[in-house]
Amino acid sequence: MTSHSAIPPGFAPARHVPGVLVTLRPARRALPLVFDSPHSGRDYPADFDHAPPRDLLRRAEDAFVDELFETAPAHGALFLKALFPRSYIDPNRHEHEVDLSMLGEPWPHPVVESEKAEMGLGLIRRLIKGTVPIYDRGLRVEEILARIEGFHRPYHLELASLLDEAHRRHGEAWHVNCHSMRSAGRKRGQSIPRADIVLGDRDGSSCGRDFTHFVAEFLAGLGYRVALNDPFKGAELVARFGRPEESRHSLQIEINRALYMDEDRIEKRPDFADFQRDVDRLVAAIAGFVAGRVSRGTARAGSARPGDAPDRREE
Repeated sequence: MTSHSAIPPGFAPARHVPGVLVTLRPARRALPLVFDSPHSGRDYPADFDHAPPRDLLRRAEDAFVDELFETAPAHGALFLKALFPRSYIDPNRHEHEVDLSMLGEPWPHPVVESEKAEMGLGLIRRLIKGTVPIYDRGLRVEEILARIEGFHRPYHLELASLLDEAHRRHGEAWHVNCHSMRSAGRKRGQSIPRADIVLGDRDGSSCGRDFTHFVAEFLAGLGYRVALNDPFKGAELVARFGRPEESRHSLQIEINRALYMDEDRIEKRPDFADFQRDVDRLVAAIAGFVAGRVSRGTARAGSARPGDAPDRREE
């Protein structure tokens, strides 16, 4: 396995599981804010015997998204990134979202049926570029279970731990799930250009609308075209960790790849650093939003007298 998991200069990993994940923490006490990049990994395991060439398989990567958001700890946030490729196993799918057509033997465990799995984009991806099979054989149950145990579950457990710790300390937590998307989709055979940024909050069910609107307005202020929940509402990670009724807010961000990379060559654009600075401004703004909420929450808690009933007007 070739490693592409270099730790950004100036940041020490709080946790590094080679080939699986890296967590970066700020030097000071962390805000209750976690950014994660589940699809930017490119450490291809030795047992990944894919049929297509590696260059074609890399089209599944959210290439360079981890680099765009890696300054999060400098603003007081935590940052988690997967090191393995999503085409090997996808951390943004339910672990039971298995495409049974890929197996060479019966699957003895529960299955969560989904449109993504039917499209060949389930827990273990079946197709690349829409029609190209990734495997020229049926997969064994034991190898799928090994990927779940060794890669998928550790990532979910790490993200859950970071968010639970934040919520335990502050009574609230914010999660920003970071992705990239092709610059155009297709509908009825026609190419459909996409917005610069798509924010997904599962139609308001995964985070407070004030947070979604803050991020949307900030990005619009930088000159970007922003869409909400169209065509991406948020998948497994946002659905699992976003519970705004418990003050757990989870927002997905999809970035148009044409803004920072050559989609065909999978190479950074010459002005990559300029866009990276805009993302850093976004991270700083989100950190400021969270810090303001934490500060107001602390002030309210500090002003309450023993025996006072809680003021629920702002809940």
